[in-house]
Amino acid sequence: MTEDFYCDEALSGRTKVVVVAETDEVLAFEHTRPFWPVHIVVVPKRHVPSLVDLGDASVDLLQRVLEVVRQVAGRVEREQGACRVLTNLGRYQDSKHLHFHVCSGQPLQPDPA
Repeated sequence: MTEDFYCDEALSGRTKVVVVAETDEVLAFEHTRPFWPVHIVVVPKRHVPSLVDLGDASVDLLQRVLEVVRQVAGRVEREQGACRVLTNLGRYQDSKHLHFHVCSGQPLQPDPA
């Protein structure tokens, strides 16, 4: 397996995910190994390396990803009263595919970093 869980597993269907929101270009799903009680991941359906390296993707695709992030975050905030949105870069980015975490609640386990 490469360093891209999203292309290799979630988007390929090899790992089943619980879909929260979906468009032609973006998938939001419940994290397969959640760190928070509410932990949703939002990814573009095509490979995009990271927030600072869009590869050959357009800024328009990034905007469409952020539209889904906003939709999901708004729903989590309404339902939970608060949420956080984050992305990782460099060595903090375990999967080398642009993804945003939309989360709420206290961590379920200690942060390994």
